[in-house]
Amino acid sequence: MTNHIVIKKKITPFKKKIGVSGDKSISIRSVLLASQAIGKSKLYNLLESEDVFNALKTIKSLGIKYKKFSSHYEITGYGLNGYKLKKNLVIDAGNSGTLARLILGLLINVNKSVKIVGDKSLSKRDFSRVTEPLSLFGANINSSNRKLPVKIIGSEFLRPINYFEKLGSAQCKSAVMLAALKTHGLTKIKAKKSRDHTEMFFKHLNIPIKISKNKKFDFIEIKGISNFKSFDYIIPGDISSCAFFIVLTLLSKKSYLVIKNVNINKTRTGIITILNKMKANINFKNKKNYKGELIADIHVKSKSKLLSIKCPEKLNSSAIDEFLIIFIAAAKAKGISHFKNLSELNKKESPRLDIAIKILNKLGIKVKRNNYDIKIYGNPDLKLEGKYVIKNFMKDHRVLMMSCIASLTLGGEWKIYDTDSAKTSFPNFFKILKQLGAKIN
Repeated sequence: MTNHIVIKKKITPFKKKIGVSGDKSISIRSVLLASQAIGKSKLYNLLESEDVFNALKTIKSLGIKYKKFSSHYEITGYGLNGYKLKKNLVIDAGNSGTLARLILGLLINVNKSVKIVGDKSLSKRDFSRVTEPLSLFGANINSSNRKLPVKIIGSEFLRPINYFEKLGSAQCKSAVMLAALKTHGLTKIKAKKSRDHTEMFFKHLNIPIKISKNKKFDFIEIKGISNFKSFDYIIPGDISSCAFFIVLTLLSKKSYLVIKNVNINKTRTGIITILNKMKANINFKNKKNYKGELIADIHVKSKSKLLSIKCPEKLNSSAIDEFLIIFIAAAKAKGISHFKNLSELNKKESPRLDIAIKILNKLGIKVKRNNYDIKIYGNPDLKLEGKYVIKNFMKDHRVLMMSCIASLTLGGEWKIYDTDSAKTSFPNFFKILKQLGAKIN
């Protein structure tokens, strides 16, 4: 596919069943944990995206072997002390904040210098939020102006820490959890609510972990261990990828969609809660528990009139990757939608809040902003007829996908650039759009 597409027509009604690629958060975590297990782990439905390929390249540079088979990937780990690397290793995390932050936690006991670098977008993101707590374990960590590149020299003499994660960052929490495995003692974490895939994995792997909760925080205790065994894992579909097709279905007349075998972990389903509060018609069916994660089929029916929402702040962390597409739903809803305290959006692969507002304004959608709070003035009868050019200068995959769904549901003639960015998280995005009947040139 060329580096831009043209969309001239809204999508026609459809009734389909689809599956989406494996969950990106779980895919990266499974690769990294398998690289530290004892023995051969088998990973099924691993997401084959640039972020995950960078994770595989990373473990290979650390002396870990992996093989691709027709049905799965096999990774051979040698334990928590099993990394073998050359002097002055440089790890390129590409666009993946998850990889860059979590690998620092796993390098905490490697007594050699390793430099972590990333692409232009990742190099603008704040890494002090993870380097500062990891330094407390006893590692030597230096960064340039709180950003990448980060250099780490681990220590064989690590101490457990007490850590207060205030931002709701699953990446920072997970990095500390991974580092805690390599200490002699008990690490205690007080964490603002965020994704809990690492916690689920620890439980599945019988790693000593205790978790208690209140409304705002999780309290986690982790004991250092000597090693853990290899594992097999079938990675469920990614709800962040589903989000675009869910909104596409809601805003497309006489349409119905079933998305099979999706991870509906409650720390990830904020978008479903938000859209259903807007009177969407979204249901979970065939629910099952898989190694601590809840899996289901998502059923979505088009909705002629969505209502606006005053979005509760408590849903922000569980919908943080989906707000761009939620904004498109709000643009077609009746009334004024309010979203508060979305500062974390600007700390993603791009300043997503800033970019979303620019795109909405370009489409003639009224938006009022007060710092990190916004109001979107919805119009159920919104129909675009002009020509629109979207240049995704920071190559943010979710900006790209938001733009495509907007073009297929709001009308107008669109030229959308930087389509290669879909490879970051969802290489099959355009293939599935075409399966649903989208006309893309």
